[in-house]
Amino acid sequence: MVLDLNDMSRREHRQDQQSRVFYELSALILNILRYPPTPIQFSDSDEVSTSSRRQPQRHPLTQLTPAGFASLLLGISLSLMLCGSITFFIGFLLMPWVLGLVLVFYVVGIISTLAMLGRAIFFHTFSPKKGVPAWKLL
Repeated sequence: MVLDLNDMSRREHRQDQQSRVFYELSALILNILRYPPTPIQFSDSDEVSTSSRRQPQRHPLTQLTPAGFASLLLGISLSLMLCGSITFFIGFLLMPWVLGLVLVFYVVGIISTLAMLGRAIFFHTFSPKKGVPAWKLL
């Protein structure tokens, strides 16, 4: 009963972490959608006064255009595809090592089983019989 309660608390903690991550991700995306970052304006002239350098100009908040929203979703999907491709590539490179390790364990298991069978057969035949003295077996 105690193990079940500990297992349930671990599952709830894991679900809480996952829901917190999804909540933070959705809050980040909604914050970007509400208040898109203002573009940085570079001036071509070197005659900018020092007072304008110290105080950045505030731009009014603009709404996100449909093209900007599509670009945002495209960027999110491309980053997810890139991460998935990198994960696939790493898995593809590690697959021969994993298969080799599985084969090594398989061969070790076969050898261990054969050794146990050999011990059972040979020690059974060489062990003294009950009720028969050892000097009569020779």
